[in-house]
Amino acid sequence: MTQEAFGIYLNAKELKVVRINSPYWIPPGPDWVLLTPEVNMTLLKIRDLAREKNLVTEPDKIVWM
Repeated sequence: MTQEAFGIYLNAKELKVVRINSPYWIPPGPDWVLLTPEVNMTLLKIRDLAREKNLVTEPDKIVWM
């Protein structure tokens, strides 16, 4: 496992995000997608990024898992 899998993952169906910075659990696809490799991004910026990438229709409802 390399650090390439680390970052913030988004589940667009559930409007949840999770921060992954260890190799113990990597969210399974296809429901979870790597939104950004930046592990220290704030929820506000995560919502903005999801909006910019058109991944969800209601980014303000995204919450941490």
